[in-house]
Amino acid sequence: MEWSLENVREMVAGGMQSIRECEICALAIGVCVLLLFMWYCYRVGREHGSSPLRGRYLSGSSRIGGVVGGFRSKGKHSLLEEQNGFAFCQSSECFRCTSAGESLNQRLYHSLQDYAKRYTWSGMGRVHKGVRDQGRYLNSRPTIQRPEVFFLPDLPSAPFFSREVQRHDVELLEQSFPALLAEFESIYHQPPARSGSSLPPGWKANNTPRGQWWTYYLVNQGTPLVLNVRRCPKAWRVLGQLRTFIANNVFGNACFSVLTPGALITEHYGPTNVRLRCHLGLKVPPSCELVVGGEPQCWSEGSCLLFDDSFLHRAFHEGNPEDGPRVVFMVDLWHPNVAAAERQALDYIFTPGRLEDREGK
Repeated sequence: MEWSLENVREMVAGGMQSIRECEICALAIGVCVLLLFMWYCYRVGREHGSSPLRGRYLSGSSRIGGVVGGFRSKGKHSLLEEQNGFAFCQSSECFRCTSAGESLNQRLYHSLQDYAKRYTWSGMGRVHKGVRDQGRYLNSRPTIQRPEVFFLPDLPSAPFFSREVQRHDVELLEQSFPALLAEFESIYHQPPARSGSSLPPGWKANNTPRGQWWTYYLVNQGTPLVLNVRRCPKAWRVLGQLRTFIANNVFGNACFSVLTPGALITEHYGPTNVRLRCHLGLKVPPSCELVVGGEPQCWSEGSCLLFDDSFLHRAFHEGNPEDGPRVVFMVDLWHPNVAAAERQALDYIFTPGRLEDREGK
């Protein structure tokens, strides 16, 4: 190739033409992307129209990590210290006993829309699907697993789960076994709270067909119980160190649970499948058993048992009086397959008192 001024001019002109063609292609691609984005926004806006109702996002004062010397104690939740801790108490303060029915589905959907307006719809596919079709899910579930309040679709389900799915929290609880056992002994052997009562301060008796079932709640349906927490600083500290404890919504509980010899907790379902219930065995006499989804398991002292309490389950203690009570420390952990974005949304929707506040509007 001979180098000349004419050849150089031709090369420069060809290069400029190529650049102009590339600019046209890039502009066309940009216009197409912009049109696709506008179409996507239009579809999302149509599918998730804004709600005419507005709720208030309650502050996170009930968060385990954020409470130092103070707890939620205003409004009707301050009465929890005086209420029966039994899950099926029929109390006006109990979320499970008062939140069933068609109106709950509407309140859930409005709360989810409020959350999406404040934050995002990203990652909300399963939550939106669950809220939208909640009535159908709850009514069509097989009798072996039928959560009473909220069902999140497409979650892997089994009556019992391996300790590995929440390894950090399981190991932390098991390492805390001596401290939790000692704290149980200190609150269990206190004198009765008042004359005529056989229960020490803070303990609640639950309905059972036979025997006695007592619970001592530190957190009941997402709300810390002030006096009980003050009597159990070590257990409270353990809860604060757990990574997956449900601390900010009504599905979260933490308590000491006692079954006396001869006691039976009849078959029942939990409120949701988004949690795993963890039992740390503190005192386990012979002839004690937990049956979940038809599968029996026995507790073991110093070890954790993880199960999905949305399955039909029951527990019993068929030992002799001299065997003493069965005692576990119970905490509710997130199901490992509930994503972080879904947990945040569920915390918002099921903040203690939120759905009741919306019902009154």
